[in-house]
Amino acid sequence: MPTIEKTYEMNATPEEVFNALINPDLIQTWSGDEAKMNAKVGGTFSLWGGQMFGINLEIVKNKRLVQQWSYSNWKEPSKVTFTIKVVEKKTIINLLHEDVPEKSVNSISDGWDAYYLGAMKEMFEEVK
Repeated sequence: MPTIEKTYEMNATPEEVFNALINPDLIQTWSGDEAKMNAKVGGTFSLWGGQMFGINLEIVKNKRLVQQWSYSNWKEPSKVTFTIKVVEKKTIINLLHEDVPEKSVNSISDGWDAYYLGAMKEMFEEVK
């Protein structure tokens, strides 16, 4: 199954970026849609009114978030890893999305830029 890898530079601290990944109120701000998040390992989440949903597999505060992602028409879940680090005083978030369904690779890749991490990046640029 295909893998998507992307890197985003955020105009925010690692703490702010991590919070934007796990705080449902902030997720709703940058996504523009309903979000639920139980920010514990084993906790469940749903995004975009339940279209995308999954389980938090690993949480390392302000550094790493690993999630199992599912979509209503996928046969198998995928795995998403967000790694947050500071490089030359800038916060970088690396995305690794594994086991992406072949037929959805292009739309999901575009979605990361338009609706998820790209939208989060825009939120931070508007705030600062």
